[in-house]
Amino acid sequence: MSSPRILAIQPDRFDPLGPLGEWLTEAGASIDLRLMPDDGLPDSLAGYDGLVVLGGGMNAEQDDEHPWLASVRALLASAVSEDLTTLCVCLGAQLLAVAAGGRVTEGPDGPELGPSIVFKKDAAWVDPLFADLPLMQDVLQFHSDAITHLPPNAVLLASSARYANQAFRLNRRVYGVQFHIETTPDVVLQWAENSRSKAEALRTVRLDRETLGQAHDDIAEAWRPFAHRFVELAAGTREPAQLTPPSLPILDG
Repeated sequence: MSSPRILAIQPDRFDPLGPLGEWLTEAGASIDLRLMPDDGLPDSLAGYDGLVVLGGGMNAEQDDEHPWLASVRALLASAVSEDLTTLCVCLGAQLLAVAAGGRVTEGPDGPELGPSIVFKKDAAWVDPLFADLPLMQDVLQFHSDAITHLPPNAVLLASSARYANQAFRLNRRVYGVQFHIETTPDVVLQWAENSRSKAEALRTVRLDRETLGQAHDDIAEAWRPFAHRFVELAAGTREPAQLTPPSLPILDG
């Protein structure tokens, strides 16, 4: 398999690529990591086989404090237009939703925090990345904003009890997940310690090291193979999603 070149955008220094980066590289990818805003962004996606956009503490449209967010959304709009193999995590998924015509607002049911479960939707069973995931997937939630309206023509792939739009696909190769799969227990504990806006909600969430350790073991079991499939998709060795589901043959009788 050829080594696909992946552009990874890190909006926040407190949300590194972490295990996700390890899973991508062990599957053969080479990663061009850009920590924003210092590292800047390329003018286009030419020369890249894939794109990853991580999470962060800012809002998806907080351009007044983080003007470079507009450039990230522009690159994501290009990724959708070009149907480049793309994976966007938490804030990244919110940026993708806004860039493609969806809507992100403060979550009406409050923050979603800690180890959690999301559930596959029907379309996920025939998706090249999601089909092999279990019905119920272990994830880590840490968000106050939510994708309240998916972009036009988005395919919903996973939901949770509190927020429906947990994972979606645009075109054949562009994915957004509202949850985290790239964290470690240390990263999550640091978020919890420094998050003022979520302090009240965090009082009701169990975030001890033992609980987080087990949760991240469960996350790795499901999402490490997912990351490998993403690299195969970027390398062109895995078929992308079909835009229309295959039809059943019509039998004479």
